[in-house]
This record gives sequence, structure tokens and C-alpha cells, in this order.
Amino acid sequence: MKVGYVDGRRIYYAFSAGTQEVIEHRRSLNAINVFPVADADTGTNLALTLEHTLNAIRPQSSPLETLRAIADASLSGARGNSGVILAQFLNGLSAEMAPEPEVSAPDFGASLVRSVPYAYQAVAKPVEGTMLTVIRAWSEAFQRLCKTTADFSEVFVRSLDHARTSLRKTPEMLAVLKKASVVDAGAQGVVHFLEGVAKLIHEGGLKRVLRRPDTSRLDQVPTLAESPDEANYRYCADGYLSGTELPLQRIRERLEKAGDSVIVAGNRERMRFHVHTDHPEDVFLDLARHGTFSQQKVDDMLRQQDVLRRRAASIALVTDSIADLPRELLDRYQVHLVPLQLLVDGSTFLDRMTVAPGQVFEVIERAAEFPSSSQPPLSQVQELFAFLTEHYDSIVALPVSSQISGTYQTFRKAAEAYNNGQERVSVIDTRLNSGAQGLLVLAAAEAIAAGKRHGEVVQLVERLIPRTRIFVSVATFEYMVRGGRVSPLKGKVARWLNMKPIVSLDPQGKGVAFATAFSRQANTKKIMAIVAELHREQPIDKYCLVHADAHARATAYAERLTEMLGRPPEYITEISPIVALSAGRGAVAVATMQGGG
Repeated sequence: MKVGYVDGRRIYYAFSAGTQEVIEHRRSLNAINVFPVADADTGTNLALTLEHTLNAIRPQSSPLETLRAIADASLSGARGNSGVILAQFLNGLSAEMAPEPEVSAPDFGASLVRSVPYAYQAVAKPVEGTMLTVIRAWSEAFQRLCKTTADFSEVFVRSLDHARTSLRKTPEMLAVLKKASVVDAGAQGVVHFLEGVAKLIHEGGLKRVLRRPDTSRLDQVPTLAESPDEANYRYCADGYLSGTELPLQRIRERLEKAGDSVIVAGNRERMRFHVHTDHPEDVFLDLARHGTFSQQKVDDMLRQQDVLRRRAASIALVTDSIADLPRELLDRYQVHLVPLQLLVDGSTFLDRMTVAPGQVFEVIERAAEFPSSSQPPLSQVQELFAFLTEHYDSIVALPVSSQISGTYQTFRKAAEAYNNGQERVSVIDTRLNSGAQGLLVLAAAEAIAAGKRHGEVVQLVERLIPRTRIFVSVATFEYMVRGGRVSPLKGKVARWLNMKPIVSLDPQGKGVAFATAFSRQANTKKIMAIVAELHREQPIDKYCLVHADAHARATAYAERLTEMLGRPPEYITEISPIVALSAGRGAVAVATMQGGG
């Protein structure tokens, strides 16, 4: 059937068909993903970008209105390098489309060609042999073919052949593709999208097109393309920033100084950026001066490579950012960390990822209102579990106490898809936080490294939970008052009396005031006496010290405890930014574990 024009509804149906085709092939796209980094997520990023966009829009009669909705939604939902490039191309197409009720093939082709520079300009260092090349080749072929026929169907199908030809040439343009004997994953994703549209043209079937795809289904995972190349930087970061006069060029320059794979898409009111960097916390805090973050995403590419090529065990260990463990131990045992969210003046930051422990008090002082926190989104945990269950036999997840955060319930909900008939994902309420939670994670990590089976690790963790304690020496009530945990009157009385509380957790994992002293020296003596009494009851096998900008005080604690217990602490580290909101600057905590072996 000849098609002389497209309107808003036809564009919507075509977009839906292309989206479904990409989602169907997302795993094969992940399998050939070797550029710019072999992190096996191009298919996932494209699929999630398109799915978010499709779910956010409704068909409009006007082509321009439909494209504007697609452009806006794709920018807010863009994921990864490939997702941001695609979003910028779609934004260019909406900007270049004429406000007509119907658009002919020649006019559409002209708009496509004018949109290509938008995609190229978004990338700091455009590389041929990628999705950019295929987008350009397809757009130019579409416009050229319109000179021989005005039939949209014919032009589209014939231009698809040119896109496929361009795709086959990508290994000739990029040595890393040729070495791995694959085509570019992003470029293949573009071709799959176009093939989905062509399938709709040939076969019809609006019912199939309008049916929402199921992205939770787990297919068999193809073998990954071999690539020895490693990322130049550790983290892959995406952010969505809104403002009034965003300085796009200045932001691009800032990102280029921070890392590579820089992409900036959008305009002066809203923008999506992508960067590979070692310090996402510096990037996000710096850019927050220009606007408000509604979305932040940081992927640990080193940990992804651990999963894909260097798995140390068949059991994956997951915790959240409240567990205070130094990076060295997280890396040694390949622990997967889910960040909670820190809410600052309308922007959402990722605990430990886009706000580091050493920065939190600067953030607090800069904020117009005292920051708050929230649990991680369910979708984030679901994505992690989906990824891990593809590569591990099982998962042990150790979130912060359910009495402190809803993170435990989020983990439980995400695990439901994998526990039909067998507990492949064990989510255990640690009833702990901070250094105590960190010690528990460390004990589980050591058990997994020693070759313990899933059930044995779970039993060990459940046995150790009631034997793991934490005692926090709070230096000031200021942060508890500002955060609403203590009334201003009680805070004023505490300051008058120079009260120095010791905070702990009860057996259910709820925070309690364990003891009170009236000087820092007396507070320290009480904590030492508490630890000595525990050690007399049953020997303390592991302990650690965590602090909030108080390393010297924590070190002094360590010296006294080493003499008392006959062994140094497992580690000394700073507490997470979210824990610091309540503990306050100067806090020091001792976490102990008895019977840990």
C-alpha cells in the first residue's frame, strides 16, 4: 500500500514498532557492545530510553506535536552513550519538522538530514563507525530516494538497505570492532529500530504495535564478544539538569576536563549529559550550581567488568550505601552497592556516588533547607538483580535495617521475580546500619570467598545479626535538630548541659539513645567500657571504626581498642553522607561483631 504522507498518529505507531524491535534484540546488542567500553549495556540503555519515551507519550494528530513529545520524553529518559545520542537526534528532528498536519516523504527526508548535525554536535569527539554514521547514511539515503518516488513506504524500505550497508562497514572504520568481529552495537540498535518500522509497513498489525513490551522477561544471554579493552575511567554517569540559562558550552568543557565519552544534549532550559569519569561526585556537585537535577545515574564500569569477565564467585553479594565499608574491601570482594537518594533543594543525588562522604557537610551548609533522604527506586534494584541473575547462580542482599529505611522492602519486591519455587535471591533484614552493617557484609563476603554455599552464607548472616552492635558517639545535637529527629527545645537543653549521647540500635534495628555523657572524654570512656564488657561476655572477633569528618578521633579510638582487644580494627572509614545527616560532624562509631569466627 502506497503512503503519501505521515501524520502524528503514524509517527507514533512507527515509533512504537521500532521500540519493540529494539527491546526484542536488547540482549544481542549487549553481547556485541565493545565500543566505547565493553560494558554490555548498549542494548539495555537503548531499550530503556525508548521504553521510557513510549510510555510517556500519546499519539497526537499533528506530526510536530508527536515529535515534540517524543523528543522531550527521550531526553528525560535517555540512558547511556547511545540513549543520549538518539535523544539528541530526535530533539533535532522535532526542531526541524514543519508545523503541518501532514508531512510528505520529501519534507520528512529534508528534516532528517537537517537533524543529523544535532546528533554529531552532542558528542564532544564524534567517531565514525558508530550509530552516528548509520543515522547519517540512512537520513541522506531517505532524502535522496525521495527524488525518485513520493511513496513513504517504498522510500523507507529502500533507505533501510542503505542503513544496513552502512552498519556492515562499521568494523572497517573502528579497529576495536574489527578485532572483536562485531558491528557497532549502537548502530545495530538503530537498524533494529528501522527494521521494526519496516515490519509494521509490510505486516501491519496495530494490536501488536500498541501492546506494551515486557522488558522484565529474561532471555538466554548470548556469549559476549571478546574484547581486551578496559575503560579509561571507572564510572559511566548520566544526568538530567533543568534551569533557565544553562551554559551548555561551559558544561561541555567542564565534562571534558572530568573524563571522556562526553555527550551533551538538550537546550538552555533542560539538558542530558553523559560522561565517563573517576569522580562523578565532583561533576554533579559542580553542575548543580547551574540548575536542578531530577535524574542522576552512575554505573560502576569496573564492577560490570568484574561480573562479565572476572567473577570471583558464583554468589553475588549486594548491599546499599548505608553499609560503611571502604572502597578497597568492596572491590576486593566485588560487592555491589545500591545507593540511596539524598534530596537537596529539589535535586536528587546518589549517596556515595554523586555526593562523597567528604563533601556532605559542604552540601548541608550550601543547602537552603536541610537535606533529606529516600530509598532507591524499585526499577534501579530490579535492573541490578536482572543483570546479576544473568551471570550468577544466586544473590545474597543485605540492606539497611527495615526500621530505618524502606530499602529492605524495595529489595524484597525486586527479588520476587526470581524466587518462584526456589530462593535464588535472599534478601535479609540486617537490622543494622553504618559500620555494623558493613561488618556483616564483610563477614558474608569472606564466607562467599571461602566457597560457602548460598544457604550456608544465609545461615551465617542470620546467626551474626544479633551478635553485631554499633555505638555512635555524637558530638553535637545540631544535625539531629535540623533534620527533625530531635525537637529544638531538647536540642537547646542538650547544648546547655553539654550532653554527648551514645546512639545504638535495638534488637529490632530501631535507633535508640543507649547512654549519655556530659563531656567528650566521658563519652569516650563509656564507649570503651561498653566494648570491654561485651568482650568479657564473648570475645569480639571483628570491629571497625567509622566517623564523620573526625579521622583523628577515630584513630585515637583505634589505638585504645587495639590495646584492649589485642587486634587492630578491620578498617577505619568515613560514614555515608546519608548517615552523616543525623550523626553530624565529629561523630565516631564503634561497630563490633562477636562469634564471627
